[in-house]
Amino acid sequence: MSKSEYLKLADAIAAEIADGTFKPGDRLPPQRNFAYDRKIAVSTAGRVYAELLRRGLVVGEVGRGTFISGDARRGVAAPSEPRGIRIDFEFNYPILPDQTALIARSLDGLEKPAALDAALRQATSVGTPAIRSVAAAYLSQGAWSPAAEQIVFTGNGRQSIAAALAAVVPTGGRCGVEALTYPFIKGIAARLGIALVPLAMDDGGVRPDSVQKAHRDAHLAAIYIQPVIQNPLGMTMNGARRADLVHVVEKLHLPILEDNVYGFLDNEPPLAALAPDSCIVIDSLSKKAAPGLTLGFIVTPHRLRESVMASVRSGGWTASGFAFAAAQRMIEDGTVTELARLKRLDARARQKLAADRLSGFDIQANEKCYHLWLTLPAHWRSQTFVAAAARRDIALTPSTTFAVSPGHAPNAVRLALAAPTMEQLDTGLRTIAGMLAAKEHDFESTE
Repeated sequence: MSKSEYLKLADAIAAEIADGTFKPGDRLPPQRNFAYDRKIAVSTAGRVYAELLRRGLVVGEVGRGTFISGDARRGVAAPSEPRGIRIDFEFNYPILPDQTALIARSLDGLEKPAALDAALRQATSVGTPAIRSVAAAYLSQGAWSPAAEQIVFTGNGRQSIAAALAAVVPTGGRCGVEALTYPFIKGIAARLGIALVPLAMDDGGVRPDSVQKAHRDAHLAAIYIQPVIQNPLGMTMNGARRADLVHVVEKLHLPILEDNVYGFLDNEPPLAALAPDSCIVIDSLSKKAAPGLTLGFIVTPHRLRESVMASVRSGGWTASGFAFAAAQRMIEDGTVTELARLKRLDARARQKLAADRLSGFDIQANEKCYHLWLTLPAHWRSQTFVAAAARRDIALTPSTTFAVSPGHAPNAVRLALAAPTMEQLDTGLRTIAGMLAAKEHDFESTE
């Protein structure tokens, strides 16, 4: 069968999805059955299914089959923007009741002409000596104390990831990532022309032997990982795993892009404390402070600093002068530290409530973090569970959003606990517990 013919078949399935013949959560037949029904070769059926996966119209669940995606009408695999849904378990920006007042006090006077004049001037990728010094002191954690001259700034955390990735992985190169990872890395890598290679994980995080295997099978230029409060699974690497992983990457001469955005919720220092010449640490202000107040940090080894700076400039990712001015005030006067302290307490309270309301179900949680991983009972599929929750005005994120390999995702969802009020959180968790206890068809009958 020619390329155009298998694409016509994929187009036909896409049309049936668009007109409602296939609905989110519907299961496609096994490829062998599909081939028999359409009178085509099994290999051709595989190409059709691969094309549907590429378009984000279907998702694969390990051991369960291929299903119409809950995002099929959008035809994309990336997470949506916040939709104003009543109970948001999808987006994970913690906002405390009193944080706006704290931030307002810190920024008081910034609107005055002299201060504002300085804040509105052209900024650079390295900011000013003052903000570098303040940021270096603030980012220090345990045995890790970065030097001020190591710090490069961007507009936000995603830009920091993009800039670091572009600096160390060439177009057409490969980067190893956790098999379940921060979803926006997929879109960033695609736009940079970088292939992501999934790395096997266990309860301790990325397995060092998987890094060795991936590098042996398909030469890696770097790895991107989240050693502290991993998203979406929540685990933090222990000391033994950190030492083993560092030993492997240094032996292979691989730079580590270390995402430390959730690190403020834990006391563990970055891997850079063990391997300062191998690690590029990525951090940002938005989760510590507020989603509308962004500044990205890249702490880079001295040998990579010029490459990272050039990447920030060429990508157009330089932060604004106003962001520098606001961040410097909030760090210097202790506002960011106080917000982080309060959010640690808030995260623990939310996890405690979640553990109580979801008691008896299969959850993977860390009492220190703002999200948890929920493995679904066998009678539910992740896509249909997400769609059913949406009909109850609850937004969840299916496992497929985090899976690097589009056809292989566990039957699970992530719950982000940060956004709802405590009352909404309680209501949402009770609703989810009721859904988990009910059979899918029983739940549908109550709609």
